[in-house]
Amino acid sequence: MSVKDLEKTGTIHIPWAPEIQGLRFRGFIGDSDYAKMAAVINGSKYEDKIERADSAEDIAHTYRHLVNCDPYQDMLFAELDGNVIGYSRVTWKEELDATRLYVHFGFLLPEFRRRGIGRAMLRYNQLRLREIAAEHPNHHPRYFESFAGESEISASALLISEGYSAIRHNFEMVRPDLENIPDAPMPPGLEVRTVQMDQLQAIRDASVEAFRDHWGFNQEEEPTVEQMVGDRNFDPSLWRVAWDGDQVAGMVLSFIDHRQNAEYNRLRGWTESISVRRPWRNRGLARSLIAQSLWAVKERGMTEAALGVDTENLTGALRLYEGLGFRPVKRFSIYRLKFN
Repeated sequence: MSVKDLEKTGTIHIPWAPEIQGLRFRGFIGDSDYAKMAAVINGSKYEDKIERADSAEDIAHTYRHLVNCDPYQDMLFAELDGNVIGYSRVTWKEELDATRLYVHFGFLLPEFRRRGIGRAMLRYNQLRLREIAAEHPNHHPRYFESFAGESEISASALLISEGYSAIRHNFEMVRPDLENIPDAPMPPGLEVRTVQMDQLQAIRDASVEAFRDHWGFNQEEEPTVEQMVGDRNFDPSLWRVAWDGDQVAGMVLSFIDHRQNAEYNRLRGWTESISVRRPWRNRGLARSLIAQSLWAVKERGMTEAALGVDTENLTGALRLYEGLGFRPVKRFSIYRLKFN
């Protein structure tokens, strides 16, 4: 059976879906779906204890830059009595060692869970991913991949029940105050300069180079300059980029999500995209740039800072962040299933 076999007059017939009066599946129909997607995300986040503040405009920005994904072919929407109650999307990527990952994720409003709808969508996603994989070489390892936070109990339980295993974890870490920021001088010969717009490509390229050493790196997933500038939180005046002459040595690309702060009644800055290129590692540069970034968000009136980290990062990032006062508050897991 193929995805095409399931399509008919705009409706996708999924024979293994539960029999619920008024339940219908369909594909993506265009820009009008973005507001419906945002409503599903925002209608799920409190149950799942995931802090987000997505708008239709944010989703539209993301979908203008999709890689290895055609939303008209690679999305599924669940409707009940004409109202969107959930959606899913698939994509794929290739890691540096040629491992192929066939990725899927979805959202379903809490009141419609545990009725077989999410499972039907997951299995449809796998069917679509198998079609995509049929066009690819198969002489390297292949896996289905998805992800869920520890508080996303329904999603985690569904993945595990379908044979997936958590193979890697990330922490969201928070520094609960911005007091006692350590003194962390720059290594000799390096300097932080005010970011100029004509430097964005060099900064982006340096970031990509530095992150090539990180687990799960995929260059196609790294944001382009156009994506960076179009992000609603883009503010390079908060960035701290270290230069060695005309070479970018390392960076912290901080931002403040004012919309999210307003929704969750906090003053948080994010010290993210932390990277140091190989020639400048193990000299205290990351520590210095993070300390400077903490000062930068504090000067904007923030009272706490946050970041995300791979718990098994080989550069010792977790220990570095803990030494700077960050503490884990949430764990997110990557799940995989061997592609047979």
